[in-house]
Amino acid sequence: MGLGNIWRFPFVTGEGGGAAFLVVYLLFVALVGFPAILVEFVVGRRTERNPVGALMQLGGNVWKYVGGVFIVTGFVILSYYSVVAGWFVRYFLEGFRNSYAGHLAGYESAAAEAGQPAAAIMFADLSTGTGAFLFHTLIMALSIVIIALGIRRGIELAVKAMVPAILLLLGGMAVWAFTLPGSGAGYEYYLSPDFGVILENWQSLLPAAAGQAFFTLSLGMGVMITYASYLGEDRSLTRDAATIVGFDTGIAFLAGLVVFPVFFAGGITEPGEGGAGAIFVSMTDAFAGLPGGRLLGILFFGTVAIAALSSAISLLEVVTAYVIDEKGVERWKAALGMGTVVYLLGVPVTFDLIFLDLLDLFANGILLVFGALVLMVLVGWITPSFAVEELSKGIGDLGAWGQAWIWAVRVPIIVVLVVTLYLGVTDYIDFLTQDFAGWIGENL
Repeated sequence: MGLGNIWRFPFVTGEGGGAAFLVVYLLFVALVGFPAILVEFVVGRRTERNPVGALMQLGGNVWKYVGGVFIVTGFVILSYYSVVAGWFVRYFLEGFRNSYAGHLAGYESAAAEAGQPAAAIMFADLSTGTGAFLFHTLIMALSIVIIALGIRRGIELAVKAMVPAILLLLGGMAVWAFTLPGSGAGYEYYLSPDFGVILENWQSLLPAAAGQAFFTLSLGMGVMITYASYLGEDRSLTRDAATIVGFDTGIAFLAGLVVFPVFFAGGITEPGEGGAGAIFVSMTDAFAGLPGGRLLGILFFGTVAIAALSSAISLLEVVTAYVIDEKGVERWKAALGMGTVVYLLGVPVTFDLIFLDLLDLFANGILLVFGALVLMVLVGWITPSFAVEELSKGIGDLGAWGQAWIWAVRVPIIVVLVVTLYLGVTDYIDFLTQDFAGWIGENL
């Protein structure tokens, strides 16, 4: 559980039209995400290697270059992920400096001049500039230290407390959001799909849903391969996969039950316009109007910051494990070297959010889907014999279910991923030739 659930899901859902996106996303998670996570699990546990070493061991020397795609994906995502994590830390600390209502009062004049909510002006102020740069530095430094300490002493201890805290806070806020006047429109937007809209916009909804599913499930970036390489043969991979998919999707859904009622209760009827700042705008408005909102805000932003850090260290572990396994570098040196390169790549994001879109769309619309696609081809068609055997360990004889899983990977899932990759590439080309080209024209 991390920023994919609580930060990215609400704003991508808003951009996708609410319930229409939610339906496509849930279908993609169930029909593609769950079988795909099992593929990454069996590859990781069977080889006990990082993505590069794992694919090379299974498919031969040429596949190490495909494994390298996973490493590059982790690099790209973590570079801006740490910037977003820094935003949550900053909002957490701002709660100690003043109440959230007090902060918004300081932005009222600028908001009136711009014709935007004060919370949106506050986000624009806090999300870029020197402050964003410093907090990006902080997140990457913490990630490097935790990874250098190792799996059990670092990662496991860092994330154990945050899961129940997130569930408790989000659940309480969802109950509170239900009581807000005007929240009903938010539920209708989020939970009442128009299937005509889905059929009309499937070409944009499919790559967005795929990118979100892979992002939040950490698929196509080598995280699940790396973590599965540490698992024993007595573990039930299907049970682990079901637990991850269930909790991960549930947390994202719960975040939507908070954000969209708050949006509509606050008069924001076009959630897609909130972009990357959607969760910050909605939650800051909420905490400004709540009794005890200052304390709740501190708890919320602090808890999400911990969740964000947990995801950041997951991504850094992938690239660190590659250097340790393939180059024989000591863990602390690998963590420091890889972390520094990732940190430098993320610096431009701290000064203009166009670079977040540039990296995010490339990683989620292209790299994640491509990585998943080639892995499905490798396991489904080139080395299928080991997969069912590996999956059965810790479970027992899978019977017809094992073959059904392999054939799902071989045909329908690969077809869906090919179509999704094509749509993702065309969407990214549109972004480059329109939005990014326009930004270059205005700023250079």
